[in-house]
Amino acid sequence: MSTAPTTAADLAAGRHAVPEAERAPDSGRIRARFEALRAAGRGGLVTFVMAGDPDPETGAEILAGLPEAGADVVELGMPFSDPMADGPAIQEAGQRALRAGMTLARTLDQVRRFRERDGETPLVLMGYFNPIHSYGPQRFLDAARAAGVDGLIVVDLPPETDGELCAPALRTGLTFVRMATPTTDDERLPVVLTNSSGFVYYVSIAGITGAHAAGDADIESAVARLRRHTGLPIAVGFGIRTPDHAGRVAARADAAVVGSALVRAVEANADAPEAAREAVLARVRELAAGVRGDTPGEKQP
Repeated sequence: MSTAPTTAADLAAGRHAVPEAERAPDSGRIRARFEALRAAGRGGLVTFVMAGDPDPETGAEILAGLPEAGADVVELGMPFSDPMADGPAIQEAGQRALRAGMTLARTLDQVRRFRERDGETPLVLMGYFNPIHSYGPQRFLDAARAAGVDGLIVVDLPPETDGELCAPALRTGLTFVRMATPTTDDERLPVVLTNSSGFVYYVSIAGITGAHAAGDADIESAVARLRRHTGLPIAVGFGIRTPDHAGRVAARADAAVVGSALVRAVEANADAPEAAREAVLARVRELAAGVRGDTPGEKQP
C-alpha cells in the first residue's frame, strides 16, 4: 500500500525506518553466504545476467549454471523497455529478452526452476519499478518470496518512496539492497542506508553500466567510508570486466559485481544459444578464479 511521501524532516529524523519488529524473517541465504566468504578469507563474485536472454530457455540454462561456474551471489535482471541506469549492452539484453517473450511472471518462474536445484545460492532480482507496479507490488512481493527470491535491487526507487515497495518488501521477508554512488555524500548516506538490508551495492562510477572503471584507490577509499556507516557487506560494481580487476575489487570490498561483461558474451553469441551459454559460464569461471586469487595478477591482501 502506498503511503504519503516521506518529507525531508522524516528522513533526517529516521522516521521512514521500518522497525525490526515489523520485518518478516528473510531467507537468510545472503547473510549465510557473506559469512561463509568471510570465514574463507576472501571476497565474493556477484554475477548479473538478464532473465530470458537471449531466449527464455537458454536464459534459464545460463542461470542454472552460474553457481557451479563460481558465482557466489546471482543478480537476475527483470527485463524492462526503458532502463535508466544501464548502458547499451544491458539495454539490448533486455530488448532481446522482451522480443523473445520474457515477462515478469516468466522471470519468477525461472527463479522457481532455479530453486528446485539450488537452495543455497542467494538470488536477487534487479530492475525498475514500472513492471512491478504493473504486476501489483504486494502481489509481486508475495510471488517473489514464494519463488525463492532473496532480495531486490530496484534502481529507480529512492528512500523517499520507501512506502511503495521497500517497506512492504521488508515486511514480506525480502531484503532490499540499496545503491550508493560516488556522489552519495555523508549527509545523504545514512538516509540511503536506513532500510537497506542484505548488502550495499556501491556503484563505483558516476555513469551507466559498462562504462569506464574506477581506480583501486578510489574503491578502497569509498569502501572505507561506507564501512564507517554500515556493518552490511559491500559489493562493488560497474565497469569490472577482467578476472584481475574483479580480484582487486573483491580484495577491497566484500564482493565484486560483474554484469556487462557477461551480457556481452551473450550478445556475441545471440544467434547460437548453446555457444551463448558456454561463453557466459566460461567467463564466470575466469572471473571466479580471479576473485579467488587463482590467476596471475596483482591482488591486494
